Amino acid sequence: MFKEQPTNNETETIIGPSVRVEGDFITEGNIIIEGIVCGTVKTAKNLSVGAKSKIFANVTASNALISGEVQGNIKVKERLELTATARIYGDIKAGTLVIAAGSVLDGKCQMTKGKDKTPKPDFSRQEKITLEQKEDKKK
Repeated sequence: MFKEQPTNNETETIIGPSVRVEGDFITEGNIIIEGIVCGTVKTAKNLSVGAKSKIFANVTASNALISGEVQGNIKVKERLELTATARIYGDIKAGTLVIAAGSVLDGKCQMTKGKDKTPKPDFSRQEKITLEQKEDKKK
C-alpha cells in the first residue's frame, strides 16, 4: 500500500487492541492502531488502522491504510486506502483515494492530487444555449 512498506524497525508507535488513548496523539513516525483513540491523531508518516479499532478523532497522515472505524475527518497528503471492513463517518481529503467494495463512507470526499496544477473550468463565462438555438443549428 505504501511506497515503502514499514518494517517493525520503522514502526514508531503501536496502540494494541486493549489500549485506549484519550487526547492529542502527535508523532513524526509510523503508527499502527489496533485499539481505541479519542482526540486527534497526527503523523508525518504512515498510519495503519486495524479492522477492530475505533478512532473518534480527526486524522492527519502522509499515507493511511484504514480497516477499522473512524468517526472524524481524515486528511491524507498522499494515498488513503479503505479496505472492505473500513467504516468512515466524516469528510475525507486525500491525494489518492482507494475504496474497496464493502467499505462504508458517510461524508464528503475531496481529491487533492494535481489540484494546484489544473485550473477549474469557469462556467460563468459560458454562453447559455437554449433549445430553440439548438434546433436552428440542426436545420
